[in-house]
Formats: sequence, structure tokens, C-alpha cells
Amino acid sequence: MRSRPAWAALACAVVVGLVVGLYWFQPWKLFTDTYVDEAVPPTETAATVPTATAAAPATSAAAPAATEVLTAGAFVTHEHRTTGRAEIHRLADGRHRLVIRDLDTSNGPDLRVWLTDQPVVEGTAGWRVFDDGEWVELARLKGNKGNQVYELPASVDPGDFRSVSIWCKRFAVSFGAADLKSV
Repeated sequence: MRSRPAWAALACAVVVGLVVGLYWFQPWKLFTDTYVDEAVPPTETAATVPTATAAAPATSAAAPAATEVLTAGAFVTHEHRTTGRAEIHRLADGRHRLVIRDLDTSNGPDLRVWLTDQPVVEGTAGWRVFDDGEWVELARLKGNKGNQVYELPASVDPGDFRSVSIWCKRFAVSFGAADLKSV
């Protein structure tokens, strides 16, 4: 029986390694962008929601008369340059949404949108903190550029979370995050 030359085995190993590496890192995503421009509802901050008058009774805190922004914050860069703004909205019917405005970050493999209870730490020290505490994954990131809206499940209390991370699940690292502060 004839054996294969050593170079054939080496070539096969290199090809397999290259295919696995391309699948794992997906380097072409660094050169492609996905734009999203979802409609964002008009908002009022908690301070501008109408109060009771003699003619009109006050609306309950659980159901504001209009959509209002509860918390908001600007994105900071972690693993990849990231800019934009994150806002938690309470809708008139009591539901909550995460609105991301003017997002601009790198595309990447397996990007997710997380709400977390961790503070945002700038620089490399903040890259990996978000899976250390409580977090909830809202969805896969719809696009790395533009405006996008994510529904919060009814079981999620936005008051339990203080930040939003664009999280790369494959490499367990934050591309960027926003610290949510009361508006």
C-alpha cells in the first residue's frame, strides 16, 4: 500500500485550519456594514409628561399619556470603535423598548444586544465585565449602523439594569456599551 506524502497531509491540515479560522473570525465583516433605520416614536422625558389639572386627571405612573424616555446614555468604545445613544422608553401601554440611535460600530460575528447590571468601564478594563453579573439578551444586533428598536420582554424590569452592551457572544467581549442614567 502506498502512503501519502507528508506535504499532502500538511496541505490538508492548512486548508482545514483556514476554513475553521474563516468561519470563526469572519474577517469579511470588518469590511461590510449593515444599515438599519427603524422608526423611533416621538418621546417625552419624565419631566415633560403632563401633570394633573382641574380639567384633566393625572395619568398613572404605569401608563404614561405618551412614550417617555426613562434612562439614556451615550455609547463608549470597547473592543471596536462604537458611538451612538441608547434609551429605555416606556410606552403609553406600559411596555418598554430599548431604542438605539445613530449606532456606528464594527460589524462582527455573533453580535448581541444585552441589558446588564454592570457599570460601564471605559478602556480595555471594561471589555469583559458585562457577563459578570445579571444580564438579559434582547436579540441579535440588527445592524452595526443606524437606528434600531428592541422590545423588552414583559418579565424584564428595566430598573434592574444599568447599561447596554453590544456584546460579541463568540469572543465574550463588548464592542461598546452605554451607561443608562435617569433622564
